[in-house]
Amino acid sequence: MAEICNVALIGHKSMGRAHSNAYLKVGRFFNVPVQPVMHTIVGTDLISLAPFADRWGWQNYSTSWKEIVKNPDIHLVDITTPNYLHAEQAIVALAAGKHVACEKPLGATLRDAKAMKNAALRYKKSKTFVWFNYRRCPAVALAYRLVAEGRLGRLFHVRASFLQDWGGPETPLTWRFQKKYAGSGAHGDLAAHIIDLARFITGNEITEVCGAIAETFIVERPLPPSPVRSAHGAISVRPKRQTGKSDVDDATVFIARFSGGAIGVFEASRVAMGHRNNNQIEINGELGSLRFGFEDMNVLWYYDAREDRRTAGWRRILCTAAGAHPYAGAWWPEGRVIGYEHTFVNMVADMMAVLGGEEPIIPLPDFANAYETQRVLEAALLACKHRAAVKLTEIR
Repeated sequence: MAEICNVALIGHKSMGRAHSNAYLKVGRFFNVPVQPVMHTIVGTDLISLAPFADRWGWQNYSTSWKEIVKNPDIHLVDITTPNYLHAEQAIVALAAGKHVACEKPLGATLRDAKAMKNAALRYKKSKTFVWFNYRRCPAVALAYRLVAEGRLGRLFHVRASFLQDWGGPETPLTWRFQKKYAGSGAHGDLAAHIIDLARFITGNEITEVCGAIAETFIVERPLPPSPVRSAHGAISVRPKRQTGKSDVDDATVFIARFSGGAIGVFEASRVAMGHRNNNQIEINGELGSLRFGFEDMNVLWYYDAREDRRTAGWRRILCTAAGAHPYAGAWWPEGRVIGYEHTFVNMVADMMAVLGGEEPIIPLPDFANAYETQRVLEAALLACKHRAAVKLTEIR
């Protein structure tokens, strides 16, 4: 019988749903050495918290994360709160002897991220994980293995972009558009993912951000509708349109150098109309190329430069074959594709493997690894601010 891991999840909005589904499903599809138990969901909105717990299978719910992370029954604390809360919640949980999983980016600021990394080093018995879930697409995991096998040879180019279009002028001023809560905009939200993918797949670190541009196109955003309680207790929504200032980037572009000699181009935007969740990366090497796009997430494109030039071309690989493609064997018969939610289940499977003393299917990012991505984010912000190249040796 597998050991159990009592989980406390802090946050029950969009990512709370994705993580809850992963904990629900992982034991049904993977033979994990440690079985996650959905012990407690934590949130601030008590009205929606109880229905969420009931719908997603949480045994308990609470509005006090500080009490829950110190509960001796809890083994793993999973953090899906706004970025500015990550550091305090993670550090308190680590000090209480818990394993900690945290959404990306690691922190709202480099200072927060460094404090989290140092806390993880201090409390070495606790495992840490960061939800860079796109690593868990079978196609991305295959790309990682092919590069590690030397199939591309010496790497020349990395070009990565993460484009979305949900951040147009009518999008309300939520925490994601406020620097004091998010740290940055599209940069921390989306560029964090493509920086992680580039570092992960190539196995090389970014050594310099050579230049960067960040732009806030929409400075004034409508405030979210707020409920108004009348003198008689009736609740209505304030009809008057009010606005507030957005002080984070809507889009950021930067260029970089890698430790292995490759050069890279990175672009993140939440105002790229027509792009729903277009997370793309292409890597060109002396022996071939790879490219991946999340909007067709089951497919990896591969070009072998050693083939006969007359018949050479991009090869479309459908990554659904058990034994051939990472994670595919846990799911459906070949050709039955998987979706976004499966990347989270795949990650929980790897987390439970690590907690059970086993090796994950592919490497997991811990706080120390995610801190390296945060350093690149910071270097790009400084390159924007000073209009100058920034070496990663300057970011500590």
